[in-house]
Amino acid sequence: MMIEPASAPLTMHATTILMVRKNNDIVIGGDGQVSMGATIVKGNARKVRRLSGGNVVAGFAGATADAFTLFERLEAKLDQYRGQLLRACVELTKDWRTDRYLRRLEAMMLVADKETGLMLSGSGDVLEPEGGIGAIGSGGNYALAAARALADSSYSAEEIVRRSLAIAADICVYTNHNFVIEKLTAGSSGS
Repeated sequence: MMIEPASAPLTMHATTILMVRKNNDIVIGGDGQVSMGATIVKGNARKVRRLSGGNVVAGFAGATADAFTLFERLEAKLDQYRGQLLRACVELTKDWRTDRYLRRLEAMMLVADKETGLMLSGSGDVLEPEGGIGAIGSGGNYALAAARALADSSYSAEEIVRRSLAIAADICVYTNHNFVIEKLTAGSSGS
């Protein structure tokens, strides 16, 4: 009898998305490379976007069409639950696991508002990353390690994201140096 190996965690290729919370800032940044196999087809994609009138920032790793579907669904959930990020994410993830169409989507997301930062997956995960630092994508572990190493430095959250993404881009062939970075500051307006 053959024993099936435990399934490995879902790893999305072709991007690096990083979230860092430090002091009153939460920053999500990502690279702009879109790859099809071993070919780079676009270098300036926007994988990090503002939602909910600028009050939420979201970044995705995975198939582009799937990510746009998830952005739209998250925006609808944020409208439905009056901007309550955690509730919207839990409801989105429930749909993602149970809906026949959504179940096939291959993507992961990092989302944040001024109070909360979350990692979402189609396997039902709604996780608040430890220490306020989370990363997804093929270069995610490189960026995560760099950000954790820089967390206690004098660098701001935005500087940590920029430096960590640069390190990931130097290592991961699916990540480039064309970054999109969005920042939210507690106590300020979202736009």
